[in-house]
Amino acid sequence: MSALFNFHSFLTVVLLVICTCTFLKMQFPTILEQKTGFRGFFWKAARIGERLSPWVAAGCFMMGVSIIFF
Repeated sequence: MSALFNFHSFLTVVLLVICTCTFLKMQFPTILEQKTGFRGFFWKAARIGERLSPWVAAGCFMMGVSIIFF
């Protein structure tokens, strides 16, 4: 089933995008400088990861536990 139709998979993809964009922004800041257009979406995901990092980390941990045990 596609990640668009399965809510659990959709949340996993969203968390992975946020974590990946935040990591890329920390390692290569020039990649996500543009705040508009297609790259603007990834800039916003990186901003969410920077500002809400404890909540994103908790979400990743809970998602990992749910994938392993359920």
